[in-house]
Amino acid sequence: MPALMGTDPAGDGAPRGNGVSGTLDTWTRWPSREALSSERMTRPRRLLSRLVRAVFIGLLLWSTLFRSGLPGWGIALALVAIVVCGTSLVVYFRATLEQRLWLSLGSLGLVLAVGVAAHATGFDLPAAVLWCAAAIMSLERLPLGAAVIATGAALGAFALVNEDPWPTTAAVTAGIALAGYVLRLDAEARGHAQQLLAQERAARVAEAESAALAERGRIAREIHDVLAHSLSAQLVHLEAARLLIEGGGDRQQILGRVVAARSMASEGLAETRQALSALRGEMTPVEDFLRELVASDRASVAVTGERRDLTAEASQAVRRVAQEALTNVRKHARGAKVTVLLEYGEGEVTLDVRDSGGSPGELAASGAGYGLLGMRERAELLGGSLEAGPEQEGFAVRLKVPG
Repeated sequence: MPALMGTDPAGDGAPRGNGVSGTLDTWTRWPSREALSSERMTRPRRLLSRLVRAVFIGLLLWSTLFRSGLPGWGIALALVAIVVCGTSLVVYFRATLEQRLWLSLGSLGLVLAVGVAAHATGFDLPAAVLWCAAAIMSLERLPLGAAVIATGAALGAFALVNEDPWPTTAAVTAGIALAGYVLRLDAEARGHAQQLLAQERAARVAEAESAALAERGRIAREIHDVLAHSLSAQLVHLEAARLLIEGGGDRQQILGRVVAARSMASEGLAETRQALSALRGEMTPVEDFLRELVASDRASVAVTGERRDLTAEASQAVRRVAQEALTNVRKHARGAKVTVLLEYGEGEVTLDVRDSGGSPGELAASGAGYGLLGMRERAELLGGSLEAGPEQEGFAVRLKVPG
């Protein structure tokens, strides 16, 4: 019996383990809290449960209080017994919900004892009702090991005092035991369904939170990719203009720096608008974007493979990697010849950007140095890869993403 004191650690009522441990768990495991609770019962099921209880209570009251020839003190004792049984059943339901075995057995034993007292004083029908109800409730709400013992005691008492032929008595006791076990299976199925529903809701909440975090990460990458190199270049030009002004530099040089900063701001604004359009799903074809991107550079664009529509994520990755790669060429290989190759493969798309090498530009020191890291992170998030490094006299960037 001490093994029955433990409760299911996960609280879900699911059998665990195999072999001997699985068998022991089957006999000592409580029904889940969802199975024992009536909070989430459907309205028809709740009404049916209340109707059955009302019938049992009415049967007890009628067979006890309206018995002919019952003296006043007998009615008083019957009322006390009914109150004791009602209180015991309330305690039993709460104790089983809290999975407190000894309190559950004690309250149920008190009901059985009242049944014995009722039979001893000639109230055979109330005694039979109490014993049968106790048998059903024990099978429905107790761990199976304890339920078998309690049910055996209740139905054993009923069978001993029942005056029907033994085949009838055996059929009735078997039917009562079967009814209690069916109610147990029904309650466990209902509890399992409620657990699955709760898990599904939790999974949906987690999925929504994950999607929100992914979208925040995507927006953060877009902000970096669109604005970082533009703002850093503006800062370089403005800082140079400030130094020229403080040193009494040439007016044309100062004006050139300011114009360059203005040009960078204009380009950054255009890129920001483009990024916002991309976030809304309003994107031009990747090929057109690449041609527009290299229009002012010594670059050529080639497209191979069967062209198709890419996913928004793959399309954005190609655009941003191409943009970052060309920005690095302007910074570190001024005047280099650039080739851009977009290749549609089976289940993936590849972008290859190569330059022929050149001298560092005046913007080589600008930026935070996270360009390649951001491109690689973008590719890996999509299940792709990015390779970047020196090649012959220049530099090569190669992106592969599913698409």
